[in-house]
Amino acid sequence: MKYRKGLFIILYSGKEYLILKRKLHWKGWEFAKGGVEKEEKIKDALIREIKEETGQKPLNIKKFDISGKYKYKKELSDREGVIGQTYTLYAAEIKKSRIKIDKKEHSIYKWVEYKTALKKLTWSNQRKCLRIVNNWLKHEI
Repeated sequence: MKYRKGLFIILYSGKEYLILKRKLHWKGWEFAKGGVEKEEKIKDALIREIKEETGQKPLNIKKFDISGKYKYKKELSDREGVIGQTYTLYAAEIKKSRIKIDKKEHSIYKWVEYKTALKKLTWSNQRKCLRIVNNWLKHEI
């Protein structure tokens, strides 16, 4: 059994974060994330995932020295032989306008302040990553 190689991408504009309401595989709030395809470069995967989940190109991308992995709660029919996902943390600035979500994966999106995002995010590993990005952004903006 193996882990899918993935990315956590915290999207921000100014002092707000984009969160997405998940409907594929589980229900709850998350930030953008996704898998890296075979033979795909990380930067290409980041740009592709941001485009797929928001319809936008990133203005800036920052890589963090944070990674981890998690197991799926159940077997996923579209990920045969995969028991979970690894991740590396990135933050990307995007424009706040014209968000076009992938309706197969997400039902709605919201731009929210840090404290609201922290309360709404479903998974603790994403809340931990948000704290790291928020601390970095406080010094950048």
